[in-house]
Amino acid sequence: MPQFETHHSVPHSADQMFDLVADVEHYPQFLPLCEALSIRSRKERDGKVLLIADMTVGYKAIRETFTTQVLLNRAERLIEVKYIDGPFRYLDNRWRFEETATGSNIHFFIDYEFKSRILGAVMGSMFDRAFRMFSEAFETRATKIYG
Repeated sequence: MPQFETHHSVPHSADQMFDLVADVEHYPQFLPLCEALSIRSRKERDGKVLLIADMTVGYKAIRETFTTQVLLNRAERLIEVKYIDGPFRYLDNRWRFEETATGSNIHFFIDYEFKSRILGAVMGSMFDRAFRMFSEAFETRATKIYG
């Protein structure tokens, strides 16, 4: 039942950071452990976008692919990720972006548990470190894209 939450400020707008996190197809280029990501489906309705995505993560010889439902809510600057299938018992992930005078505040939350205790023992500590590096990876990507 690992859980990680962070809040921090960046010198980029909330809309820019929302766009960066919503651009899931580019995750393999910069996100720790993410080896591949494909979109199964994309639906738009009432200003929201719903994605079904497969993400492959790997560490050393271990590779796991899992499927999530990603709700992109631009009006509320909120991204919600719900687990569908894969090696987890559950996975809940949320991003929220708030505009500030100097950029934006990013709120990141993730809660998950592996189905297998063995996989949890092997991948758990790596996932924990990777999630702690996520914010930094997105911030570095934002600086590269937005300056």
